[in-house]
Amino acid sequence: MQVWMAGYMTVCSDTQVFYDVIGSGGGRSKFLDGAVEFAGSDAPLEGTEQQWAQERCNGAPAIHLPSYVVPIAVIFRLRGVDSVNLSPHTLAHVFAGEISHWDDPAITADNPDLDLPHQRITPVNRSDESGTTENFTTYLSQAAGQAWPHEPSGQWPVQPVEAAQGNSGIAEAVEGGEGTIGYVEASHVGELSTARIGVGETFVEVSAESAAKILNSSPEREGGSEYDHAVNVDYRTDDPDIYPIVLISYEIACLSYEKPVDARGVKAFLSYILSAEGQQAAAEEAGSAPLSAEILAKLAPAVRAIDSNGE
Repeated sequence: MQVWMAGYMTVCSDTQVFYDVIGSGGGRSKFLDGAVEFAGSDAPLEGTEQQWAQERCNGAPAIHLPSYVVPIAVIFRLRGVDSVNLSPHTLAHVFAGEISHWDDPAITADNPDLDLPHQRITPVNRSDESGTTENFTTYLSQAAGQAWPHEPSGQWPVQPVEAAQGNSGIAEAVEGGEGTIGYVEASHVGELSTARIGVGETFVEVSAESAAKILNSSPEREGGSEYDHAVNVDYRTDDPDIYPIVLISYEIACLSYEKPVDARGVKAFLSYILSAEGQQAAAEEAGSAPLSAEILAKLAPAVRAIDSNGE
């Protein structure tokens, strides 16, 4: 968002954009309260939130515009091991605390060519409510089946072994430990080792390009308006070109604003974010893959439809 703000205000030198980094849940709450004109969130509005949004948006629906797709990397620190394969079921059992050592038969089955040590596993999860956690637990619940019987949630649903604040906190905890494993938005990986994740009969390396492909293969959520583009991510994909644990950030905006100046401002800024220029700027600075021209073309009519009082 910092990159987008700087790029936009360079092009439109007489404008200012203010953005408060308070997390997905906080952003949605402020948007619904009318305290901000749009929100960035790693999870879309759900259930009663959508009803509240219609009240906040002058009777018009709120819309979700995917703007940023990055992988959620599974990071670990294990002396002498640079990379490891983890199937969805194995990954779920590790984070549920049901697999306690790195040489467990389930992990060795995924890694027959590795000599894994009898080192205790220390899973590290987010201590704060997080869109990253919600996306990660959604992946586990869908891809791992009964191995992860917990509902998707922005709050970690299992008694933690170790917890840390934010992506950076998890990265620091994993880096400072031995036998540690955690999950972070990929720009926080740094020098840490990452796991290859099981997809069908193969294991896929984490990359921005392989993560972005999931947006093209995932259907849009049912029940939304013509201009709403929240998707149901296909976490069960068996496509070996797709990395399946992803974070899709949405810009959530009203289709109708009370004040024309707010509608014009939101429309102009989102037009920049969802342009080839804006997407390339994010890719260069934040490690995402630019949304495809096909996706950007699909989102453009929704941005153009933003107006005041439905006009």
